[in-house]
Amino acid sequence: MKTDSIFYRLFQELPSIFFELIGNPPQTADAYKFSSIEIKQTAFRIDGVFLPTQGEYQSIYFVEVQFQTDTEIYSRLFSEIFLYLHRNKPKNPWRGVVIYPTRSLDTANIDNYSEFFTSQRVSRIYLDELGETATLPVGIATIKLVVEDQDTAITTARELISRTQQETYTERQQRQLLELIETILVYKFPTMSREEIAAMFGLSDLKQTRVYQEGREEGREQGRQEGRQEGARQEKLRMVSLLLKLGLSTEEIAKELGLGLEEVQQQMQKQATS
Repeated sequence: MKTDSIFYRLFQELPSIFFELIGNPPQTADAYKFSSIEIKQTAFRIDGVFLPTQGEYQSIYFVEVQFQTDTEIYSRLFSEIFLYLHRNKPKNPWRGVVIYPTRSLDTANIDNYSEFFTSQRVSRIYLDELGETATLPVGIATIKLVVEDQDTAITTARELISRTQQETYTERQQRQLLELIETILVYKFPTMSREEIAAMFGLSDLKQTRVYQEGREEGREQGRQEGRQEGARQEKLRMVSLLLKLGLSTEEIAKELGLGLEEVQQQMQKQATS
């Protein structure tokens, strides 16, 4: 699953979920701008940074999403953070958040950085330890859907859709949450068709999502392309009789028009009987 892109999109479109996740009021997001930052002249890229837009007293939040074992994650993370601080010299305090699907992936040694964890300047979140999905806020429950088993993901997604529609979200927020839920399911079930994904949701829900709309437009474009290809094919078939009159053999006609030999022979028979 492309978890980096999912989390980037989630925090970009619904930053309030991040602040709920770390125990802050969701309204805190109003004072922040989320982005991914590349530190020039290095190979470092910070997964996500919440930069405060109001005042110097608010913390900068560095976010790392880690869905595989990485024994170098903390040495790299702190290198990225301190290089960013050195280059940009912000006056704001800073905090770090590392998001794991499960505690078992958190295997890197923290001996050289233990004081950052003890002081809670850097915190770690394990998605499978967030609690029962039904008791979590919809935004956090949507994040947890990423680590749900396939057996339970569809049921959980349906429950989240229902809750999204019942709770006091704006129309835009509802649409964004539905899109994220649907996107997570698409990544979790890569072998399933869009029609099967639609059946999971109920068509009326899926029609509101971006992926469905993009898929429908993709289908239209594919249909237009197939129509153009069929038109070109028919034009080639009409040229078969002309090339025959010019003395070309069946093999030469097939090669000239880019058609199969059998297709050319069938067209010759059709013209002979018409």
